[in-house]
Amino acid sequence: MKFHSLLWTFFLPITLSINTMNGQTIKTIGPKDQGIILISALTATGDLDNLKLQLNTALDSGLTINEIKEAMVQLYAYCGFPRSLNGINIFRKVLDERHAKGKKDNLGKEIEVENKTVDKYEQGRNVLEYLTQTPQSKPAPGFGEFAPRIDVFLKEHLFADIFNSDVLSFQQRELVTIAALASMNGVAPQLQAHIGMGMNTGITIHQIQETFDLIEKHIGKDQAETSREVLSQTVRN
Repeated sequence: MKFHSLLWTFFLPITLSINTMNGQTIKTIGPKDQGIILISALTATGDLDNLKLQLNTALDSGLTINEIKEAMVQLYAYCGFPRSLNGINIFRKVLDERHAKGKKDNLGKEIEVENKTVDKYEQGRNVLEYLTQTPQSKPAPGFGEFAPRIDVFLKEHLFADIFNSDVLSFQQRELVTIAALASMNGVAPQLQAHIGMGMNTGITIHQIQETFDLIEKHIGKDQAETSREVLSQTVRN
């Protein structure tokens, strides 16, 4: 699937609610994307008991089975295969339990498992340029020059194979990433980068603040405070 043919799909706004504050319209995160945030955060931290609860809540709010699957597949790139696989296995059990109770959940848009683009590195580089709104050299300076294989994996797999699947929009994928990184220690530079990317896709500062409020409630105050400081640094820059 070609990148340029999907831009309109990926730039669809995240599900949100409209509130007013001091006479101004404020976009807030809606129930479906609250589900994406909490599923991502709890998967990243390995809190499987609370993840199970949030998976049920997310399905009840209208998040589709394939949207949740895509979020959990994407998460392996940020929190590792063990956490991602544990989350996927919990999700499978949740679906089995819901099916046994007669609940019918929406499968959602079909997941494409093949990416037939001839030059996946270039495809991923184009996706990253769109998200960062910054030219991306080949290889990436620094880590990409030092370890070229990781640069190839980043471009060809993460930003081509995974991000270029339109089951989730770019905005939703950035919510997945921001929530996961905000929940983990020692990844402030990556969180700052993805806050910037998320804002480039149309996620507002208020929505990011809401995300960190959810992190404080469900993950921990220290993680939320660290993430808020990263947001402040991003806005100042």
